[in-house]
Amino acid sequence: MAIQYDAVVIGAGPAGLMAADELARAGHSVLVAEAKPSVARKLLMAGKSGLNLTKDEPFDQLITNYGAAAAWLSPMVKEFDAQAVQSWARGLGMDLFTGSTKRVFPKVMKASPLLRAWLAELDGQGIQFHARWRWTGWEGEALVFDTPDGVQSVTADVTVLALGGASWARLGSNGLWATALVDRGVELAPFQPANAGLLVHWSDHMAAQFGAPLKGISLQAGGLSSRGEAVISQRGLEGGGIYSISAGVRDGAPLTVDLLPDLTLKEVTHRLSRPRGKASWANHLRKVLKLGAARSAVLQEFGRPLPQQPEELARLIKALPVKHAGLRPIDEAISTAGGVARESLDDGLMLKQIPSVFCAGEMLDWEAPTGGYLLTGCLATGRWAGRAAARHLGEARTSG
Repeated sequence: MAIQYDAVVIGAGPAGLMAADELARAGHSVLVAEAKPSVARKLLMAGKSGLNLTKDEPFDQLITNYGAAAAWLSPMVKEFDAQAVQSWARGLGMDLFTGSTKRVFPKVMKASPLLRAWLAELDGQGIQFHARWRWTGWEGEALVFDTPDGVQSVTADVTVLALGGASWARLGSNGLWATALVDRGVELAPFQPANAGLLVHWSDHMAAQFGAPLKGISLQAGGLSSRGEAVISQRGLEGGGIYSISAGVRDGAPLTVDLLPDLTLKEVTHRLSRPRGKASWANHLRKVLKLGAARSAVLQEFGRPLPQQPEELARLIKALPVKHAGLRPIDEAISTAGGVARESLDDGLMLKQIPSVFCAGEMLDWEAPTGGYLLTGCLATGRWAGRAAARHLGEARTSG
């Protein structure tokens, strides 16, 4: 016999936990099912290097970072914007600080204290959690799970799917849920890597720079640009500066780097035109440009043989073509584009093909750069879906 709940939330990441929170606050019995042995593994991993909760920007600026999805995500993010995220975290006892780039972090930096406080609050609301419950689809109207105790069936008046994207499979986001939805007629956009590093087959001379940061640069790929840093790794280029323009690279736009973005082409040309006397060309470049070891190595890697004419070399320095082998594989990406298409959802994030089933978080077809936007989007869509599901429950019971 199937176990009965008012609501079942499948996936215990930030979006799923937020949806469960809203449903429980509305007075409904809630089960949260998580395939992994513990909850919010991707959140905890992200928090190891400092949990970036959000970006302290006005809504009108914040929402532009959601690209093509900004229009339909707008009401969700507006109701749970950067200020709301900070208020929510403070309500869980977190002291926060805002860095020079307007990124917001807990003072303890890690995700675990916030998660512990949140789980304690959810437990106080009577929410039940089952770990190692892997959802396999539907059998009739019942949700079916593989569990340590065998196959379990659960029926629910509403279901919220918060199953993640298709990156970091070891933490739970593997995209395998897509088959169950496609079989029910749900339209999905293909998964693609987002916020991904760049694969570069370096020349041997670059080995000395592995681990070195590329500072004071700007990157351009199609209509996307970034002043963030990149790190030279053995496999290519990593870091926020690369991640924020990776969508342009993914879509086939040429990637260029400006090694001196604070100087105009004319200013770089003027510096290169200074008399060099007996200095070698390499020493002349080092003295007049002050690129440092990492930028100089990248210039040699992608620009050899370097032009000898000052203006021609200046143009190269201001728009150096980056020769690469594409983005890192999807499972190594921080997040993914693709997933449940907007056309498959109503305004409350309920699936049109499967009434009473809602979706939230990274499984939806949207993407955003790192810097707090991803977590804000997951929390906002989880809250929106949870509230819509609670309203759906209330309306069904009133009409019934």
